Amino acid sequence: MKNQSVQTRLIHEGGHRRSSFGELSEALVLTQSYVYKTAEEAERRFSGEEENESYIYSRYGNPTVATFEDRMAALEGVDSAFATASGMAAVSGACLSLLRKGDHVVSSRALFGSCFIIMDQILPRFGIDVTFVDGSNIDDWVRAVRPETKMVFFETPSNPLLEIVDIKAVSEIAHSVGAMVMVDNVMSTPVFQRPISLGADIVVYSATKHVDGQGRCLGGVILGSNDFIKGTVEPFMRHTGGSLSPFNAWVMLKGLETIELRCREQEKTATLLADWLSDMPHVISVRHTGSKAHHPQYELIRKQMSGDCTMLSFYIQGGKRRTFSFMNKLETILISNNLGDAKTIITHPYTTTHSKMDSCIRDALGITPNLLRISCGLESLEDIQYDISRAFDLSLEEG
Repeated sequence: MKNQSVQTRLIHEGGHRRSSFGELSEALVLTQSYVYKTAEEAERRFSGEEENESYIYSRYGNPTVATFEDRMAALEGVDSAFATASGMAAVSGACLSLLRKGDHVVSSRALFGSCFIIMDQILPRFGIDVTFVDGSNIDDWVRAVRPETKMVFFETPSNPLLEIVDIKAVSEIAHSVGAMVMVDNVMSTPVFQRPISLGADIVVYSATKHVDGQGRCLGGVILGSNDFIKGTVEPFMRHTGGSLSPFNAWVMLKGLETIELRCREQEKTATLLADWLSDMPHVISVRHTGSKAHHPQYELIRKQMSGDCTMLSFYIQGGKRRTFSFMNKLETILISNNLGDAKTIITHPYTTTHSKMDSCIRDALGITPNLLRISCGLESLEDIQYDISRAFDLSLEEG
């Protein structure tokens, strides 16, 4: 059926790969390789002459993985997808399959720690020049692009302070010099933002986050045009080995069936929690996409996002010692570096996810020792509020 809703496609897209047993749940094809009836058939498959879907090795392709790729492509509204072993395999694979020595990349400075390392250290190691900009400043993008710019890269919202990049405006700037636009959309999820519809060429996700949503498996995905995925990404990833395992793909398929329901509930909690935290005497400021009071780019958020983040960040009074004391008093909220989970998680970016950044860069980005990130789960809001209030009171008593 045409024009099906996102919710329906999240459950049914790609489900045509049922086996002869007609299973209701998508089949988990847990195999490394495949059997051929004849040597001639094997030759045809390896040469690409075999019609329809034909598999030769699960590093190259797998029915369960292909179903996950189809479902993600339909959700994102693109031609094709390639599933990867992790979110960082998606970012690095998309970059290294496209870029060559002498190419130039323009990247937003506000990135997840490992993404920053790829841009700041790994790509330059291969002779790829990278220029960092303030992603929210359009003039910076205009000044940074040049004829040899091959790609621009950014997260929006960024991790952990939810900086917003104008996808449409930056895409127009990049396309004016022939560069491709790659967006890490993990913080907004495919439920609340569609970068391709705003001009982006490539979208990457850590499926480990909201797609799985229950802290079980690593995974990632690269999405884009058929030419880019089939002609650029697949040849590179198949031979370098960063493909997704069939079991993890099956887990991700189960996660996609409920991602919209989960994200909308987590979004509500995050919005209410941001307002509540902003009134607490122990909190200096809160950053969330849900209101003007909590985000200076609220108008742009409403233009390019259909919902709000499932996470928020906030600064508390005191330094690292006071911040750690507060975290250690929490009981319901768990200390971890993941996000997008059914469980509410708190993270100290300065010493974990962004700890490998130079301290001056962290400070410039506002990632300080008293900054905390909360990824809202599916628990009762009242229980989360009680846990935070209790932890603040106990940390104050501790001094």
